[in-house]
Amino acid sequence: MKSVLIIGLGRFGTYMAKKFTELGNHVMALDTDEEKINEILPFVTSAQIGDGTKPSVLESIGIDNFDLCVVSVGENFQSSLETTSLLKEAGAKFVLSRASTEIQAKFLLRNGADDVVFAEKQMAEKLAVKYSANNIFDYIQLTSDYAIYEIPTPKSWEGKTIRDKGVRAKYNLNILAVKKGTNLTPLPDADHVFSASERLIVMCRKSDIEKIVH
Repeated sequence: MKSVLIIGLGRFGTYMAKKFTELGNHVMALDTDEEKINEILPFVTSAQIGDGTKPSVLESIGIDNFDLCVVSVGENFQSSLETTSLLKEAGAKFVLSRASTEIQAKFLLRNGADDVVFAEKQMAEKLAVKYSANNIFDYIQLTSDYAIYEIPTPKSWEGKTIRDKGVRAKYNLNILAVKKGTNLTPLPDADHVFSASERLIVMCRKSDIEKIVH
């Protein structure tokens, strides 16, 4: 469980606040809009009206008490930059800032952000990969070459074991888990028999997954 501060309650900040709370974390939300604060109150540990670009506001909160500070200020990049910088000056342990462009990301990283998230870009890329093929249920990019995919069991694999198919040697796939309904079996052994009712969680290169899904 972590203590998380969310600054900025646009759509991204609101989703983040609710999800962090759902995952069992203590969440404090900060925004200049009283209406947004009132709307988020039922979903977070605490919420406060305030401007993240004001050092006195951040000082009153006690920034060093938070494990993670998320700067999710909307379209006002200047405010995002100032807030990111002030958080680090106030002793923030880890600052995650939202950016819309590569240039914004560079400035944020130079001014104190420990990491930067491209919310729209990353979601768009994930959806593009998912829906460009009929047989990819989910996708997580790891590097420019490698990703984790959730795929159906190929028909030619049904009734065969991982060893029979020589999955790693022949297909360059690492099977991380087998999913059947809501049950997940991590790191199945070589004698696992594939079935049509299963989905596979695999890690591989994009060029390798394209040989399996169509």
